[in-house]
Amino acid sequence: MNTLYTWLGYRDVENMKQDQNAAVASLAIFNKTPFDRIVIFANTWEESWDKYETWLRKRLSTIQRPSDNIKVYRADVTSAIDYPTIIKHTEKWLSKLSEESEHLYINLTSGSPAMTAASILVGKGKSNTIFIQSSKDDNVLDVDIPVDFGKAYIQSAAKNIASKAVAKPLVHKAFNNIVAHSPAMKSTINKAKRLSISELPTLILGETGTGKEVLANAIHAASLRAGKPLKTVNCGALPETLVDSILFGHVKGAFTGAEKEHNGLFEQADGGTLFLDEVGELTPETQVKLLRALQQGEITKVGSEQTINVDVRIIAATHRDLIQLVENNEFREDLFYRLAVGIVQIPALRDRAEDIVLLVKELIDEINLAASKLPDYKSKNISESAIKFISTQAWPGNIRELWNTLNRAFLWTDKEKITEKDIQDGLIIRTNKQKVNEISLTLGQKVNISDIIDIQRKKYIEAALKATGNNKSKAADMLSLNSHQVLTKWIKDLDIEIV
Repeated sequence: MNTLYTWLGYRDVENMKQDQNAAVASLAIFNKTPFDRIVIFANTWEESWDKYETWLRKRLSTIQRPSDNIKVYRADVTSAIDYPTIIKHTEKWLSKLSEESEHLYINLTSGSPAMTAASILVGKGKSNTIFIQSSKDDNVLDVDIPVDFGKAYIQSAAKNIASKAVAKPLVHKAFNNIVAHSPAMKSTINKAKRLSISELPTLILGETGTGKEVLANAIHAASLRAGKPLKTVNCGALPETLVDSILFGHVKGAFTGAEKEHNGLFEQADGGTLFLDEVGELTPETQVKLLRALQQGEITKVGSEQTINVDVRIIAATHRDLIQLVENNEFREDLFYRLAVGIVQIPALRDRAEDIVLLVKELIDEINLAASKLPDYKSKNISESAIKFISTQAWPGNIRELWNTLNRAFLWTDKEKITEKDIQDGLIIRTNKQKVNEISLTLGQKVNISDIIDIQRKKYIEAALKATGNNKSKAADMLSLNSHQVLTKWIKDLDIEIV
């Protein structure tokens, strides 16, 4: 049996009154394959249902097409845009009609956009459905929808999770939402709050992954410039040939490819804030150009002689030691003092242990939220032992490394509770190649090499014990010692207290 599933549209009813075809009649009359059954749904115009059935039967019988099995049914939907009830109705009837029919034709012309969308989404899941629609000149068109919606949905959800995993975690959006229970982080936030209400240039220092951009966003959001633009540029990614254009803009025809005028970041941020991320990566040539713009408060576009006044607050950030770069003549001293009026140091994650529990829970909430769109996904939690293990690790990549590790741990297990073993498996093991500072001695100068060695041994032993939860065997292995007995002797000799 060939069945037509359709909604009754306003035009179907109005054209019937003029004895003219509209979508449903056109499909019933002109489709190459006659329909043995026509199932029509409507939630309005009830006074016209019987008339429409009679009219359509007469039309089909005149051309000797099946006309006995035509029925308008009441659709239990609250409105033409009520997606939940429309989906429920569509699933019920398409499942029933698909089982009862050899071929189930679905009309995409009549009904609201919500009804059409539901018909496509549900109909694509049936093996015997054919999508058709009519045109104004009574042509019947087969509609090819070469999309696996289930697969597309899963891919979309998976892409969302992937983008979340590689992006920076979004746990901090303002000062009140920044996790700051540790004394070190509380001090950082207090300084940042004071700087936010000023117009002072601000320099944010901190290791990679500590959240420098997050803090810069919070400072801008709490400032008097919050309603104006915040523009961000990664100074390490500025190509030398385009740095002037990116920062200061260019006029049309300034160089090959300059087909129209372009406003640089300074002009785009006028009245607001310009965030110079990784400012320590600037080349000496770019430092000169930037200093001139900061000192004079004006810029000149490439290819123009006209100066433009700009009102921009500068927030800069770097993981590098700018003082050392200044001493090495790698960073201009005058630019450093122009940027470093207000300085905020973000502590490393290992120095804010009191924040780790809440921080981990917030990151997990983000991962669960991103994955919740996947079919059959069950929200995951983390064990106390896993959190304790996380608290013992050094996290040289800080929050960003923790975020990536948690994402890997969630990806590689189907269990609903993340364990210490899952976190261990998610870690990226680094080879510790710490830079040794150059050592110079003056003739006659004396040092106690034994004391220096003991100090370094003690620091490494304490770090290994912390990372292993005071497991001497594992700590000895980390330190490349032959046995834990050797480590035990060193602990005693160096008077190391095991907490």
